Amino acid sequence: MSVTAQNLTLLTDLYELTMMQGYFKNPVQETVIFDAFYRVNPCGNGFAIAAGLDQVIDYIKNLHFSDEDVAYLDSLGIFEKDFLEYLRGFHFTGDIYAIPEGTVVFPREPLVKVIAPIMEAQLVETAILTMINHQSLIATKAARVVNAARGDGIMEFGLRRAQGPDAGTYGARAAMIGGCIGTSNVLTGQLFDVPVLGTHAHSWIMSFPDEYTAFKTYAKMYPDACTLLVDTYDTLKSGVPNAIRVFKEMRKDKVLNGRYGIRLDSGDLAYLSKEARKMLDAAGFYDAVISASSDLDEYLIDSLKTQGAKITSWGVGTNLITSKDCPAFGGVYKLAAVKQGDGEFVPKIKLSENTEKITNPGNKTVYRIYEKSNGKLKADLIALVDDKFDESKDLVIFDPQETWKKTHLKGGTYTMKELMVQVFDKGKCVYTSPSVMDIREHCINEQATLWDETRRLVNPHEVYVDLSDRLYKMKTDLLNKMHPEE
Repeated sequence: MSVTAQNLTLLTDLYELTMMQGYFKNPVQETVIFDAFYRVNPCGNGFAIAAGLDQVIDYIKNLHFSDEDVAYLDSLGIFEKDFLEYLRGFHFTGDIYAIPEGTVVFPREPLVKVIAPIMEAQLVETAILTMINHQSLIATKAARVVNAARGDGIMEFGLRRAQGPDAGTYGARAAMIGGCIGTSNVLTGQLFDVPVLGTHAHSWIMSFPDEYTAFKTYAKMYPDACTLLVDTYDTLKSGVPNAIRVFKEMRKDKVLNGRYGIRLDSGDLAYLSKEARKMLDAAGFYDAVISASSDLDEYLIDSLKTQGAKITSWGVGTNLITSKDCPAFGGVYKLAAVKQGDGEFVPKIKLSENTEKITNPGNKTVYRIYEKSNGKLKADLIALVDDKFDESKDLVIFDPQETWKKTHLKGGTYTMKELMVQVFDKGKCVYTSPSVMDIREHCINEQATLWDETRRLVNPHEVYVDLSDRLYKMKTDLLNKMHPEE
């Protein structure tokens, strides 16, 4: 479900449209392949989480130029009448393949592959990138925060600090995919059927004559979900004692049945949580939850866990919804092959002085290799779509840059799974996105296939992403053709 049934056709860079007009005025009957991928894992992580595909699907389904769109483009004075008339009947007729949302992914792997007439494939570049880049970034950041919490629940509540309504809403969706247990964003809850959570603000406390009255009033209204914010005046001398007083009254009235506890939003969270835990336990409230907020991120949560903080529920806002330390995913969209008429696809390659910017040519897919004995991820293999593999036979994979680094897999000791699925077939959507909570479950299961060394926050182990023999030869032949020996 999308935020609205928006026509986002003009959500594109101007040069996509000027190139389209160039192709229109200089007809070339070409079908092309573009790959959307990224080059470096965000946030110093050992992996990324694919997200944003559902929004891409909505975008492609609604792709058309309205009369208002055409009139606006006409007003720019750079588009000719015959091209504008062509746009009036425009719709997407190509194929799209993608790695499903919630899947663990790695650099250089195609997350989305577009096979379409060149004008169509060119137009959709910008929108696909903005959707995949943003949600994959936030889902990856959320996974880091969730991993740092070591099993504690993470609530996303960064809407007010997000870069606008769409970023806050789709960012919260991505955070749920990455493993959060709920969001404060009610619109995200409505649109994507995910849990919404929250407590109250300091203003609630300050609007009453005293802290106790504020707590008491809130507890009467929400006895089954009573989390009291205890740091408005003095956490240990006022907030926690008043919360305990209210909890005792609730217990006496036999209404202390649901989730209850306190929230800390300032101060030394490690010290305050330990002292608050002692006070709550001494009063017999052993199951009272201590939650915390206050500009948290994965590093602070990890540090607080190491310090023995008695916090078991975490609210993370700004640093999650903005991915503050790594604000861009860096995904790109590159031409991989061209087919004229009914001929074969001709592979294309982009060269660069930077090795990591040299593209992988051809019509590709991605295979994941697992160790059969434990189900752990061994490596990924980018291959041509017509490559064939036999799991009963030995397989040798190698680093495409440092080719002497080889791994020998004996037949029968590994399994392989193709990651990409078809999403559009000749312009028709043939894929149904799972619910966000089902994608979240898939993401949790995906991360369970990773070794702990790949999931650590600092200096994670790199997962190998290799090329099949045929793809490596294709790439090498193209490079040699570009730079023949003197």
